[in-house]
This record gives sequence, structure tokens and C-alpha cells, in this order.
Amino acid sequence: MQFQQSTFSLILPVCYFYYMKILTALFFVFAYSIVFARPEKVLELKHNDSQVLFSSNDSVACYRIPALITAANGHLIAAVDQRVPSCGDLKWNGNINIVIRRSSDSGKTWSEIETVLDYPVGQSASDPSLLLDKVTGEIFMFFNFMDLMREKDVYYLRYIKSADHGKTWSEAVDITAQISKPDWHHDFKFITSGRGIQTSEGKLLHTLVNLQKGLYLFGSDDHGLSWHLIDYPLFPGDESKVAELSDGRWMVNSRVNGLGYRYIHISSDKGKTWQSFPDSSLCDPGCNASFLSFLNVLKGKKTPVLIFSNPDNATERKNLSIKYSLNDGLTWSEGQNIYSGNAAYSSMTILRNGDLGILYERDDYQQVVFSRFEFIE
Repeated sequence: MQFQQSTFSLILPVCYFYYMKILTALFFVFAYSIVFARPEKVLELKHNDSQVLFSSNDSVACYRIPALITAANGHLIAAVDQRVPSCGDLKWNGNINIVIRRSSDSGKTWSEIETVLDYPVGQSASDPSLLLDKVTGEIFMFFNFMDLMREKDVYYLRYIKSADHGKTWSEAVDITAQISKPDWHHDFKFITSGRGIQTSEGKLLHTLVNLQKGLYLFGSDDHGLSWHLIDYPLFPGDESKVAELSDGRWMVNSRVNGLGYRYIHISSDKGKTWQSFPDSSLCDPGCNASFLSFLNVLKGKKTPVLIFSNPDNATERKNLSIKYSLNDGLTWSEGQNIYSGNAAYSSMTILRNGDLGILYERDDYQQVVFSRFEFIE
């Protein structure tokens, strides 16, 4: 009897040890399948139509850097750089204007091209980005300014705003001193083109890049009367977009040149601290992208959706695709191809009827195209 008890006391820990090893292995297999599996296909984009809104010609070398937003009344505003002498960026181009086209019928028809920013030759405005304050109805258009004749390589950060859904625009307001630091004066800095957001608490939020110091967010808590820098640099990061997740966390989706995929930064405390990690499921050649969060009705229930568009290629700007996530970016769908040829920057918005609009560059920056898609379950 004593021998039997001793044997049992030895066997029991051994069995328990292997039992726990099996449970642990099963747990990791299950966790791996959750994290790395592609989500079941729930949404599909049905293409409705496409229109070329801006195209290079004898008097304009190219139109670049799309920004698209839905105004409070449902109208659309599409903004781009009008790069007159060449396709060169701000620090190499002394004649860049910002122009828009507007649509009152969800992108079926558009106004003629309207110029909203046109400085004297030698001074340029570039990289439009749009932000709607849903409380006031005002639209902010941010841009980067340079006087190449007097202060070449010195970037100024400015905005104009519209209180009538994009029909008219204010004089430019310079906020460089509010959202950057004095020792940044000669740094390569710029507000990311595309768009910013308003959080569920009403804060206006956008991204700013300092290539020497890091990626930053800036915001306003008083509907744009004043702006402030959120003084926490994110690395690595270039042109980026911010979105608010379903639980109130902030997610920044970043371009990183030479990496081959995107980088993600998440904050649970309104930008005081961050967690950063690569996301190899979002292939990227080093290009500005579009990144939105919104609610979509799926199976009769409002569901938080993240949607992402970019050239789905590790090395080349081609194969523009859209992916979505139904779990706050933990996993992403397979990319749905939008344009298989040469394509670069894009900007998305949700239309008044719940469809998706996307404005994107294609064919070696010779055209900027608007396309409409319907979400199909």
C-alpha cells in the first residue's frame, strides 16, 4: 500500500506537467490562428463609376497630392496640387497652387476647377489635407508653404477654412509657431497631405512629420481657434494617418521608406504614451496612404470598420488596393484591386449614402481620378 501511494505521487506531477504543456501548445495554436488568419470575407466593393478630375496638359506639368472629404451637407470637395512648371515637390518648385473641384451629387458630376491658393511665382502652397469639424460644420484645409526666393528650404504650416461647405475660403492662417518648435525652423517638416479627423470627444487631430525629429500629432480642443503640438515623437514614421478605434484608442498608420510594409502606433491615453510595431500584412512601397474608421451596417448591425488604401506592392507604386478590418486592425482582409497599373497617393471618404469615394493618382502622376464604390455584404 505504501509503494502504491508513492508511485501515484510520482505519476501525478508528471501527468500534470504534460497536461499543462499540451494545453499551452493548444492555446498558442489557437492564438496564432486568431492573430494571423485572414478574416472571413464580409465586405466587397462594387465599382460604380470613375472620372478623371485632374489631368496634366500643356500649361500644367501635373496635378498631385489628392485630398477628399465629405462636407457637413454631403457635398464632396476634391483638392490637389496644381504643379505648373514641373512635378517637383515644394522645395524644388516655385509655382504650386492648390485647386479644388466640388460635387453636390456624391461624385456623379463635378464643378469646374477652382483655385483656392495661388501665391506669386517663387512662393508655393502644397500638400492639401482636409478636416471637417462636425460640430461647427467648418472645413479646414491645411497646407505647407515655402518662399523659395527669400527662405528656400524653410517650411511654414498653414490652413484656410470654409464655413459654407467649400464654396468660399478664408485668408491663410499660419500655425507654424503653435505646432512646431523654434529649433525646428530649418528642419524638413510638413503636415501630412490627405486628411485629419475629429475624435468622438470633439478634438481635431492631424499628423505632422519632422524628418529630423520624428512623427508627431497636433490638435485643437476649441474647434480650431488654437492648435497645439502633442510632444511625443513616433518612430519610425513618415507621411501618416490617424484614426480613432472603436474603444477610443488612437491608431496611427505610417509610411516607412525602404521597409516594404506599414508601421502602426497605438495610444490608449490620448497620445501621452504609444506602442509601436510593424504590420507586414499591409504591404507598402513607401507611399502616402488613406486610412479611415467609420460605422457600417453589417447584418443589420452597426459595425466599426477600418479601411485602408495604398499601392499594394513592396517596392513599386502600382496595384492600388483597398483592405478592411473589422477588429480594430488586428487582422486585415485580402486587398481588393482598384487599379493595377501605376498608382500612388490616395484619399478616401464615406459618401452621404454610405458608399465609398476614393481620389487617387495614376499613370505616372498624369491623372487624378475619382471612383465610387458600393459596399456589398
